[in-house]
Amino acid sequence: MKKIKFPSAQTILLVIAAFVAILTWIIPSGKYDSLLYNKSDNTFIIESKGNKTSIPANQKSLDQLNIKIPLENFTNGAIYKPISIPNTYEKVEANPQGFFEFVKSPIKGIIEASDVIFLVLFIGGLIGIMNLTGAFDAGIVWMSDVLKGREYILIILTTTLVALGGTTFGFAEETLAFIPILIPVFIAAKYDAMVGIACVFLGSSVGSMCSTTNPFAVIIASDAAGINWTTGLYGRVILFCICTTISILYILRYAKKVKNDPTKSIIFDQKVEIEKLFGGKKDNTALELTLRLKIIIFIFTSSFIIMVIGVSMLDWWFTEMASVFFVGAILIGFVAKIKENDFVNAFSKGAGELLGVAFIIGIARGVSILMKDGAISDTVLYNTSALTEGMGKGIFVNALFFIYNGLSFFIPSSSGMAVLSMPIMSPLADTVGIGREAIVNAYLYGMGIFGIINPTGLILATLGIVKIGFDKWLKFVWPLVIILALISMVFLTISVY
Repeated sequence: MKKIKFPSAQTILLVIAAFVAILTWIIPSGKYDSLLYNKSDNTFIIESKGNKTSIPANQKSLDQLNIKIPLENFTNGAIYKPISIPNTYEKVEANPQGFFEFVKSPIKGIIEASDVIFLVLFIGGLIGIMNLTGAFDAGIVWMSDVLKGREYILIILTTTLVALGGTTFGFAEETLAFIPILIPVFIAAKYDAMVGIACVFLGSSVGSMCSTTNPFAVIIASDAAGINWTTGLYGRVILFCICTTISILYILRYAKKVKNDPTKSIIFDQKVEIEKLFGGKKDNTALELTLRLKIIIFIFTSSFIIMVIGVSMLDWWFTEMASVFFVGAILIGFVAKIKENDFVNAFSKGAGELLGVAFIIGIARGVSILMKDGAISDTVLYNTSALTEGMGKGIFVNALFFIYNGLSFFIPSSSGMAVLSMPIMSPLADTVGIGREAIVNAYLYGMGIFGIINPTGLILATLGIVKIGFDKWLKFVWPLVIILALISMVFLTISVY
């Protein structure tokens, strides 16, 4: 009997999109009124049932709306998206998403996610130019020689650095840039591609889960909850150290097993295919690291360093990041003396290699669009917030942890979840008698844990770059997810007593 093959990432997301479209026929449509600060005339704009009204932007207005958030969180730009107004949920006219809306959702998603998609394509183009020069292959061979017998250092450094990026400035979508670069390095170190994926994706996920200064998670959530983002900081730092250490040990254990016996690899059946994609050249004698190739590698590496500096310090986003990679590719073309026609072909071929990833990102965004257009996100939020009434402290905060697990399937954006849910969820802390930082932590840990396996998040796009199936990722990571979830629940319980 022929073995049933697990569907591709694109198919999984289309099935999820169809499921969400069906839900819009079952779940009642509803909306919270929203509040947006208008900096130009220092007013609040309230949107209710499609109608917009302006009120003075002062603390009295916030108090009247039962929004327990300091005014300065709006005026200083900390909260720049519309937030939900508590106790304003109302059912609205249903807008179920039919077959044509379902068909159009991936297209709309690709258009809406075009900034991320172009970043991915420009990364692919840069990789294509690097492959043409041979510098990447020469650098990998050199690094393999340097790390011989100490390859585990690569796992520790990569995971730690990416986790630090996640916890400090929200290193998430940007990690897609590092996958095609690091996979050949891990393969050259006699590991498998799953180790490379794990170091980057788990590092980012754990870092974001235990956010310390991440503006797209802990800071915006704390602002929306009406507390200072430093409240509860020490606990998150401790949990960051624990979870990062556990993740590294988990990866090291698997990596050692694969290194000793390649047949133990979860993706052993794809070994030849993946090494053909990322394994580099086999003739090591032709890979001398010349001065020109060193300069090319320096330009290549500098592109990523500049990107990180720009995102963390200069408020850069996808347009600027893509521009850095484009300039990097052009500079490498000049140094390598690549002919114009060869440059265009190599850049286009490299971008084409990641086109499948671009479609995954677009289809995932389309799922969110179906929910938004079907007006069921607020209904899900309203009903889940009602589930926690009358619970004890420990049960309440852990219930909230699982609620955020579920909500993140529908709202995978950390900043989007914060501004939508915090004004609704954070006042619940007052009724239970716990600090609002516990709500922020439940949001962080709940979204972070589920984000490791959330098909509407970044994992399918990440796996798509290496053409690894979602089923194999689940097989690899599920024990770690359980361990991290239990540790998070213990920390949440301790924090409220």
